[in-house]
Amino acid sequence: MSPLSAGRIGALMLRHGYLLRSSWPRLLDMIYWPTVQMLTWGFITLSLPLPEGVAGQGLGVLLGAALLWDVLLRAQLGTSMSFLEEMYARNLGHLLASPLRPIELLIAIACVGLLRTLAGMVPTSLLAIWFFGFSVYDMGLALAGFFGALVLMGWAIALFISGLVMRVGMGAEALAWGFVFAIAPLSAVFYPVSVLPPALQVVAWGLPSAHVFEGMRQLLLTGTVDGAAIGLAFALDALYLALGIFAFLRFHDGARDKGRLLQTGE
Repeated sequence: MSPLSAGRIGALMLRHGYLLRSSWPRLLDMIYWPTVQMLTWGFITLSLPLPEGVAGQGLGVLLGAALLWDVLLRAQLGTSMSFLEEMYARNLGHLLASPLRPIELLIAIACVGLLRTLAGMVPTSLLAIWFFGFSVYDMGLALAGFFGALVLMGWAIALFISGLVMRVGMGAEALAWGFVFAIAPLSAVFYPVSVLPPALQVVAWGLPSAHVFEGMRQLLLTGTVDGAAIGLAFALDALYLALGIFAFLRFHDGARDKGRLLQTGE
């Protein structure tokens, strides 16, 4: 078996780069929704009758949560959409008939998903400074940990969904748009895990996102970084990402055996 080829991975990433460059609606979409959510939560917070000192903390916590939530959402959607673009173009069969290996396809769409995430989040975070005087970059190095943990979780979800689309057809496409929202209540994005019922708290602590958002709130409210929370988030990410890669490759093998790689129907 040939080793991984950076050239083949880069070629597929370049294809998606050309696709995005030639389509302003796609570029606008990456920035539009994160910006709308950031503005919505910012103005909601400003409208709350909070004491002056508390209002500043509340604004930071809610805006920080909104921005980090979009990291998870965009990492998952960006990666899933990179795969679905190939399905929409009926190009998947051609790609996999080439020397491109499934693991290289997986790496390429994950990298494109990361670039889509950065393209959306960097402008939005700068707009948050302009509109509300809140800089997510004040979190320092902890921000890199939060960002990385959420991106890895988004990749894991996207790879599972992409593999499922290969295996069962475009009928599973809806999961790419809705699955991550189903786990939002358990991720404790805008509230602490402690407000959940005890049974759901157990489930929530099994999600990397819950540890990230709890760690973010602790950092913004107390100024201390919970290294254990970040470490546990990455440990869970390693487990889920391994499962996502395994599922993607197994679904690919099942789709190939069933002759579904050339089909894009329901």
